[in-house]
Amino acid sequence: MKRSPSGALAGSSIPAAILRASATLKFAGNIGFWVQLVLGVIAALILLFASASLVGGDASAAQQDPTFSQGSSFGVFCAAGGIVALVVSIFFFFRYKTIARLMLVNDNALRPKKSYTLQTIKFGLLANLIGMMAAIIGAESFVGLVIGKALTIPQGAVFSNTSQLIQPKDLFIILANTHTIASHFTGIVVALWLLNQLNK
Repeated sequence: MKRSPSGALAGSSIPAAILRASATLKFAGNIGFWVQLVLGVIAALILLFASASLVGGDASAAQQDPTFSQGSSFGVFCAAGGIVALVVSIFFFFRYKTIARLMLVNDNALRPKKSYTLQTIKFGLLANLIGMMAAIIGAESFVGLVIGKALTIPQGAVFSNTSQLIQPKDLFIILANTHTIASHFTGIVVALWLLNQLNK
């Protein structure tokens, strides 16, 4: 038997509204999944690289400036929390694609209910909001620490301890948070668009 572009069997009893909802979920699921996956992998790699450099210099930095050491640890913790929430969000976007396939089943008992679909999208949206908040806190924390370093550097000063200067690893962690924020923002936009489309 022939299949329609949405994947349903031609002449099936699936309502047109469900076919549209399935196509919308599949489209949004693919966009959200791949955009968040790519940005999330980049953010995780940058964070791992920067954290490894940070751990290597923590001993001397902690002796010279314990406040900065504690602040940087908190910033890394928030950045890691944002990435963990991103993993949860990616799972939800994969789940949207699974729901889209289940909508094309002819058996009404196996077809996901609209309330379940909307609730799943809201949980995914919540994961994005929590992750974005953690990433913003992490970024703000490191920006504050970097500004603090910059303000304490006298003009023309010579440093024997380079840990007192702004390090590339500090900026890398801010960059990782920025990628995480962009990824969560994409998830939020797609989830809100999905809720709008499915509630029509």
